[in-house]
Amino acid sequence: MRLTIDEAARMTDLSAVYADTDETMVRSLAQAARHYRCFCATTLPAFTPLLKELLADTPDIRVSGNVAFPSGAATSAMKIAEAKELLQMGCDELDMVINLGWLRSGQYRRVLDDIRGVVEVADGMPVKVILECHYLNEDEIRRACELCIQAGAAFIKTGTGWAPTGATLENVALIKACVGDAIGIKASGGIRGLETLIEMYRRGARRFGIGLRSATRIFEHAAPRIG
Repeated sequence: MRLTIDEAARMTDLSAVYADTDETMVRSLAQAARHYRCFCATTLPAFTPLLKELLADTPDIRVSGNVAFPSGAATSAMKIAEAKELLQMGCDELDMVINLGWLRSGQYRRVLDDIRGVVEVADGMPVKVILECHYLNEDEIRRACELCIQAGAAFIKTGTGWAPTGATLENVALIKACVGDAIGIKASGGIRGLETLIEMYRRGARRFGIGLRSATRIFEHAAPRIG
């Protein structure tokens, strides 16, 4: 299967979510999202209103809000409150981090309720659940996939980009084997080259989290057709 550059961009969530993100970066993020015609742009909550304002004239580019980012260790009540505030800011989607501690401790009911609480607040808006696969073994990833489906999430996302390693081909393939077509897959973290994006697409990813700093390398230096 082949992709055009435009098709790849329309599967991309362009991000500026590191601790050093500042206003200049957010303005660059909005400019790049418009230039490449990305599907979605996302930044840290404090800069989300600015990003929404900068993209107000391009309604085809969504803005996603980050919930309990990057640790996922907020209480469920905190996640719900943050989700509500982000939706009030005008976010079109939410990316929430799973509670890794609960998952690794076998507290699956709490994890399920945690995700479901945000999904219910979103009220039909897509919720992507970040697993942070770097810290999980294969069995934990499988269980997390099951919980995300049960909770009604729209996508499973591989990572935040803050962990020592990002998305891997193996993890994308594992998630696809677990979920089939029941839920979307977003590969995120460490996608810094076109070939990586292509291979993850082939393994089942249909959304890609790409940092602002990697966008030029991927989109500007690519041939008109890829795949």
